[in-house]
Amino acid sequence: MTDPISPTAPGGKSSFPPGLHNAFLFAAFNALSFQVVLASPMILYAKSLGASATVLGLIAGMMPLLVIFQIPAASHVNRVGYRRFVLAGWSIRVMFIFLMALVPLGGAFLEPADQLALLLGLLFCFNLSRGISSCAWLPWITALVPAELRGKYLVRDAAVQNVASFVTFLASAAVLAGQTHPWQFAILFGFSAVMGAVSLQFLKRIPDVPPPEEPRVSATRVPWLEMARHTPFRKLLRTVVAWAVASGGITAFSVAFLKTSAGMSEGTILLVSSAAFIGGWSSLWFLGAHLDRFGSKPVLGFSFAAWIAVLAGWAVLAGGVFPAKLGIVLALQFFMGLLAALVSMSTTRLAMAVVPVMGRNHFFAIYSVVSNVTLGLAPIAWGLLIDAVGTRTPVWLGLEWNRFTIFFAGAAVVVGITLSLARRLDEPQAASLETLLREILIQSPQRFWLRLWPRG
Repeated sequence: MTDPISPTAPGGKSSFPPGLHNAFLFAAFNALSFQVVLASPMILYAKSLGASATVLGLIAGMMPLLVIFQIPAASHVNRVGYRRFVLAGWSIRVMFIFLMALVPLGGAFLEPADQLALLLGLLFCFNLSRGISSCAWLPWITALVPAELRGKYLVRDAAVQNVASFVTFLASAAVLAGQTHPWQFAILFGFSAVMGAVSLQFLKRIPDVPPPEEPRVSATRVPWLEMARHTPFRKLLRTVVAWAVASGGITAFSVAFLKTSAGMSEGTILLVSSAAFIGGWSSLWFLGAHLDRFGSKPVLGFSFAAWIAVLAGWAVLAGGVFPAKLGIVLALQFFMGLLAALVSMSTTRLAMAVVPVMGRNHFFAIYSVVSNVTLGLAPIAWGLLIDAVGTRTPVWLGLEWNRFTIFFAGAAVVVGITLSLARRLDEPQAASLETLLREILIQSPQRFWLRLWPRG
């Protein structure tokens, strides 16, 4: 079976299907919602309740960990339909955000430990509903967007989400300015719930696509192991697993480092963290149409090499070589956002390319579950390592090897392994890394300046 016929523009080129703009609007309001309950604001609230590094790792890892429920859910997507399946799960999770908004107000009769336990329970339910329903999202978008425009879609989607996330962090920083109180977090969680409810209105308007017909062989089980052994798919899985190990916990523990070691306030941390979303938005300029033209493999090679340099910068700061000045931290956050967006777009696009149409729901379920379960376990493991190191601070090679230095250095080593795996990915039409760098760093800037050059 092949993909549905792509809409074509009058000139014969493929174009986005009518109504796809609702997907970008949904992405914007969804980002306004989930960045509060799944990112730094939630980490800071848990920290205010006395959460340890292990608990922070659990909070950071819960969302990807519960994606494991995509495996049993994938068999029901075709029967329910893409849009109905996603809409049901997203509606349930919005309900749990409204309940989270009440937790900070319970301080009058609940101990901080009880509030933290209640919060963890609600986060579990929130992420469970998301984990089940998200198995229909990638198959839906893959079937909806023409193959030659998927990179363009992913770049725009990332830009929209990063702009909305930047606004969310600015608003969060304003709400948490000065000495923080529980009611301020209640306002933030309430804002998240309202934005989530608004996003549902646009989700309903995204064009639906009939799922492909699967063979009716009731006596045969889904060949999960054979799917995972499909060579191009297997190589991609190895790469995303290694990346998940490396990246799991970077956001949570960089926030913890800025709070405990650098002594920044909650509002300042959120302002600094917002630079990551400016970096993510910059991927629109950095890549533009290059992702579809050059492929995912060279972008991944560049991104992983740059990630090693960024993590080395964090390790140097944690090791006390340089003070954590605002300008340095802003630069690191900017490049973290840019590189994270490049990796996410490139791996998703490559998954869309190597996954066969037949069995698409199950292939994407394997892809999401394997990568996200690793992404969920990694911050818990990193958190245990950080707590195990404790207050030890030996000095070696001019660095103070405290718990955060060890974390950032360890993550850099794993990214190096990821870079080696990325070079073995199968993408026959991908350009070389040198060709991509020449286009982005030399030819594109030349064309920009030539357009501005006065013509006689």
